[in-house]
Amino acid sequence: MINFLGFVYMTAVAILSFYGFLGLLTLRLYIRHRHDTFPLPAVTTDDLPTVTIQLPIFNERYVVKRLIEAAVALDYPRDKLQIQVVDDSTDDTTDRAAELVTYYNKKGVNISLLHRDNREGYKAGALTNALTHATGKFVAIFDADFAPLPTFLQQTIPHFSNEPEMGMIQARWGHLNPEDSLLTGAQAIALDKHFAMEQTVRHRANLFPKFNGAGGIWRKACMEDAGGWQDDTVCEDLCLSTRAILRGWQFRFLNDVTAPAELPTSITAFKNQQARWAKGSTQCMIKFGRDIIADKNNSVLARFYALFSMSAYTTHLLVLIMLLLQVPLIAAGYRFSPYMLLFTIAGLGQPILFILGQQVLYPDWRRRLRYFPALLLVAIGLAPSNTRAILQAFFGRQHVFVRTPKMGDSILRKRGDAGIYKMRFDWIVLVELFLALYAAVGIGLIIRGGNVGSLFFLLTCMIGFGYVGWLSFREAQ
Repeated sequence: MINFLGFVYMTAVAILSFYGFLGLLTLRLYIRHRHDTFPLPAVTTDDLPTVTIQLPIFNERYVVKRLIEAAVALDYPRDKLQIQVVDDSTDDTTDRAAELVTYYNKKGVNISLLHRDNREGYKAGALTNALTHATGKFVAIFDADFAPLPTFLQQTIPHFSNEPEMGMIQARWGHLNPEDSLLTGAQAIALDKHFAMEQTVRHRANLFPKFNGAGGIWRKACMEDAGGWQDDTVCEDLCLSTRAILRGWQFRFLNDVTAPAELPTSITAFKNQQARWAKGSTQCMIKFGRDIIADKNNSVLARFYALFSMSAYTTHLLVLIMLLLQVPLIAAGYRFSPYMLLFTIAGLGQPILFILGQQVLYPDWRRRLRYFPALLLVAIGLAPSNTRAILQAFFGRQHVFVRTPKMGDSILRKRGDAGIYKMRFDWIVLVELFLALYAAVGIGLIIRGGNVGSLFFLLTCMIGFGYVGWLSFREAQ
């Protein structure tokens, strides 16, 4: 029995190291494509196309003013700009948005409020409804946590001018509050790595590039050709992106154009956000797996990269398997293969990407790396909630789109308090605390037996699960 458990453990380690290898592949491709440039075409004001800005919101009383004001401040000809506040709110957010819409209408801004009395289809349903009223040839989307810079459209729209096959342009997400806490600092590093490294590679190497849900612009004809928004996954952005790529459209990522956004200060909100991304990514893998494999218009490398990127959240499940198996294996005196060192080397790819992401973006990148240990702990602590989300994607029947509350510049954000949007207690916290104690038992067995090879992993699990569980329990109180 112990030998069987050892085999399962080694299999989990081998698969996990494969995702580490994916990091090394990304690093190699980044080095190859890092100097690719996309000069901004010169376009006269008369030649600028019509653009619709869509602002999907749901119960966002703290940030709706910031969002609308940022959209109105965009530097673009007013006669060619339409702004839609796409609202599904059930609280006073609608009244606040209506007041702002009325105010700016009187100032000559083409802005409207599209309110629904239901959340059918969630964000995808709201955007589908709004798209029927969109007059622009291009559609830019900013979620409630965004505050786009006035120059955003001027830096992006011209790229569509001479490339009719260009279906979408994605900007890099910036951060409004990266130093609010250890949690926001960790998130900033993770997102910087995703955009500066992974998105750069996916777009420049044509590895099934994707839209990130906000901070990007679609050619309306591309959206319609790909089938529009669909609500059968909770990652409607990845779903539409995949369908557009399969239809032969081209995407572009602009690393030098940023769309600043607020990072969640609540660990509960952050866990829900990550779980939604984990579930939606897995749903898209299930939905498009066969189509991606059969797609002859993309390279084998592109199809491989797309599938393994969609399944990347499986690493959280693998971490749980390793932890649960390691303690009984240690108790039984199981000796791990020395070849595990090779798996460890493969796993260096991801940490290198995190560090490089900071180096290429910020002059003070060394100072920002002080949040890296928190990132490691939080990434481990997310394993239970993300694993549950993955299993729900495979076996669940109902998939509720759980919003991420935003606090804006209020004192609530600085306290990490969700205020009236405080989320309910989630039993997964008990699992996190149990796993922290379980890892502590393993550490005790290591100390007694003198086999310190697994000490770092178990120590990381104990602190990571304990830290996330403690933060979650404290918020619930």
